[in-house]
Amino acid sequence: MSREWLDGAEMGREWLLAGVLVAVVVVTVALSVLVPGAIADRAEPEPDTAPDGRLTLEEISISDGRVGGETLDLAADVRLEHTGGETENASVELRAVALDSGLVVDSQRVALEPLSEDRELSVTDTLTVDRGGDYRIEALVYQEGRRTTVGEKEVRGTDALSPDYADSPVTFHRFVRHPLPVVEYSVADAGTNRSTLSVSTHLTNAGESTARDLEVVFKARQVDSGIVADEQSVRIDTIGPGETVTPETELTVPDQYNYHLDAVLWEEGGLLETARSGASLDPTETVPVNQTERSVELDVGDFESEQEETPAPMATETPEAAADDGGPGFGVLTALLALVAGLIVAARNRTRGD
Repeated sequence: MSREWLDGAEMGREWLLAGVLVAVVVVTVALSVLVPGAIADRAEPEPDTAPDGRLTLEEISISDGRVGGETLDLAADVRLEHTGGETENASVELRAVALDSGLVVDSQRVALEPLSEDRELSVTDTLTVDRGGDYRIEALVYQEGRRTTVGEKEVRGTDALSPDYADSPVTFHRFVRHPLPVVEYSVADAGTNRSTLSVSTHLTNAGESTARDLEVVFKARQVDSGIVADEQSVRIDTIGPGETVTPETELTVPDQYNYHLDAVLWEEGGLLETARSGASLDPTETVPVNQTERSVELDVGDFESEQEETPAPMATETPEAAADDGGPGFGVLTALLALVAGLIVAARNRTRGD
């Protein structure tokens, strides 16, 4: 064989090899594009994970809790339906939004325990709002930090709810068969210008539980002027079911006047009820049932509190003030005379110049 033939055969093999390599590369690329996963991946495969569960908001119910004089508690109950796989890191945010202003009045967030089975669950919490307003209660469900479900419900007419303290079973005892006064009094001490009255009333607990922390404030109010001549308070620790107690105290008032004896009942800082009766210390008049207008000689000094009076400081004059008292207005007159004199001198100088 000639050398040229051998060289041609060698070159043919090299081209064949190159063609085979190109064909392998083309087939590999085609497989990776057209058939994903045909080529094994040497990377560590990720473990199979169960799909996340799903929370669906089914219902929102609102009920009233504690009702105060200015605020009230709204108890929110959110019902959720859990389906699917396991659910972790889920929470529910409750918000009370005022309908008139759109402001968020109160908000609470409740974290849920991990869930793994299909079931219904209840999420509850309390929102505190002003009594008398209208609100939109919102429930926002979060999973893995993302808001997934939102529900809302409106609450109106909260001013119609009676405060808890207004439902107290303790009241002033009213005598039905005989018109006895609710607030009674007797003269404990009659002094020269003042009298000490022993004042009492009756409180009855008509409920089925013991009432605690009560207070009665007694006031003696002069009929014509409304001036409170004296007042005292009486603490009552407990009143049992069906029990009646008689709080009593003394009020010292000026003589020769007529008074309304007022009793004000308080429970834990809330006003429950008031009662009133009359006390006639003026022998010429009686306390009227209804208000009437008449002329009464009233000495306000009789109702002053007995306190030590401190003498008022006496006014002293400063040397400057004493000097000014000698001739008020002379400073202005002197200035006017100087002005007139200056005008006369200027006129004379002009005349001489002419």
